[in-house]
Amino acid sequence: MAEEEAKVVAVEEPKVMAVEEANKGLDYIPEVILKKRKNRDELAFIRKKQLELGNFGKKKKKVADIKRPEDFVLEFRAKEIDLIRMKQRVKRPRAIPPPVKSNLVFIIRIQGKNDMHPKTKKVLNSMQLRSTFSGVFAKATDGLFQKLLKVQPYVTYGYPNGKSVKDLIFKKGYTIIEGNPVPLTDNNIIEQALGEHGIFCIEDIVNEIARVGDHFREVMRFLGPLKLNKPEAGVLHGKKQVFSEGGDTGNREDKINDLIIKMN
Repeated sequence: MAEEEAKVVAVEEPKVMAVEEANKGLDYIPEVILKKRKNRDELAFIRKKQLELGNFGKKKKKVADIKRPEDFVLEFRAKEIDLIRMKQRVKRPRAIPPPVKSNLVFIIRIQGKNDMHPKTKKVLNSMQLRSTFSGVFAKATDGLFQKLLKVQPYVTYGYPNGKSVKDLIFKKGYTIIEGNPVPLTDNNIIEQALGEHGIFCIEDIVNEIARVGDHFREVMRFLGPLKLNKPEAGVLHGKKQVFSEGGDTGNREDKINDLIIKMN
């Protein structure tokens, strides 16, 4: 009998302990601590995924976008070759230049990116041609043609007619006010800036540019470089040869008007 009672007590004792533990309930944890745990776990999960991806949340670079050491070497060589050719063009004995047909020249930058030497880029910047497919009017002088010779592989130019000047100014003309481009839609802006020179409206600007008047320089300082449209495929062929030899660059003379129509 004693052995049977001992067995019964041994079986019932764990059951009693389990019931007592269940009655105790869970320990109380403040809500603030639970939220901190949740945020910490989420952050840990995100960091783990970032480490697995290897980009820390940034957009992965394509293989084509990553420059290899040989790419830097090629880029450096291209810049050095550009400088050598620029010096050769300036020193090369020139034939008798063709007669200047107009005092007004329109210049368009059509090429040039990583293969330009800093000196070439400096000349382009001095003419306000900081980006591809930008265009500026300039007065035809020996100094200007010397600059154009230095940057010949990257620009094309010629003599715009009155219609081209008017179309460009009316459609692409703008000025810079407080660092922002402002189109020439308000003659009050023109009068405030150029009224002392007798220029009061957009028609006066067109006239001053077309005839290269006495206040041509002031007008060009007022205007920003014109941002032209990228021409359709086939208009430019990407050739750095001069236009007279079947390329895209250099002097187009009156043919510049055809290019202006396609890029305006």
